[in-house]
Amino acid sequence: MSTQKEYRRIMLGRKSANAADGLKEGWIAAGFLYDIDLTGKFPPTFQEFNATMRDVYLKQNPEKSKVAAGLACGMLHTICHGANLGDVVLTPDTDGNIHFGEISGDYIYDPTYELPHKRPVRWFNKAVHRNDLSDTLQNSMGSVGTVSNVTKHAEEIEAILGDQQAPALTAKDPDVEDVSVFALEQHLEDFLVKNWPATPLGKTHNLYAVEGESTGQQFPTDTGPIDILAISKDGTELLVVELKRGRASDRVVGQIQRYMGYVAGELAEEGQSVRGVIIALEDDIRLKRALSVAPNIEFFRYQVSFQLIAGGAA
Repeated sequence: MSTQKEYRRIMLGRKSANAADGLKEGWIAAGFLYDIDLTGKFPPTFQEFNATMRDVYLKQNPEKSKVAAGLACGMLHTICHGANLGDVVLTPDTDGNIHFGEISGDYIYDPTYELPHKRPVRWFNKAVHRNDLSDTLQNSMGSVGTVSNVTKHAEEIEAILGDQQAPALTAKDPDVEDVSVFALEQHLEDFLVKNWPATPLGKTHNLYAVEGESTGQQFPTDTGPIDILAISKDGTELLVVELKRGRASDRVVGQIQRYMGYVAGELAEEGQSVRGVIIALEDDIRLKRALSVAPNIEFFRYQVSFQLIAGGAA
């Protein structure tokens, strides 16, 4: 289990219906597997938990798909066991305010409450409206599901908690070797998702969805979130898209292969293949060599355009 502090958005009930209770009583909670006391039943990884509990979840919710069951069990494991003491949680209320706290205790089963699986939280005396967050953090906060990992926004969150100005954008990703255009590209992922149908990939693939809800952005896996997950329009191919701002190094090949392995093992149905796409500003000889023996991974180059137009209105 990682000792590095992580940051997660946690929804308390559908549309934050249970947020007031959690904020008042000091907890986060989940309602999956509602009638089972899970004390002592959490293995180290959510894959092991899924293997044990996914079928149990499907018996309680026969209308749900296998993928939806896996996502629900994964989120339950994260809330109740995977999150460490001291990890920071961000919880929206029904008015659009975001509340901050840290996990302060271990799992508790409370059968008297509609969300029985709880973790104690020490809430900070801090709340900001969603509109006061950066666009990129807002988008991460809006991801589908009970849990969304927003650790990549740690600097902005810590600046809010410290009443400081949010830090200037920097690139700390070790796979990025050219960061000169990083600030212009901060919305790359969101731009691609919002404009997906107009992209070359969007002509052949749709963003991945589970039971009608799009889950294709930041899809959770056991080795980190997939930037974009898509499925071919004929349903025969799952596409893993990894975005790198600046120049991508050969290390990204191993990263995307891990994600592809997860998709092949956990999501792909019989007859479905898995392909990978790396999107970056530039590649280099090391990346080209690595991809030369990875025929199921393709490289795309993007271009950032910036113009200044002199004069007044045309």
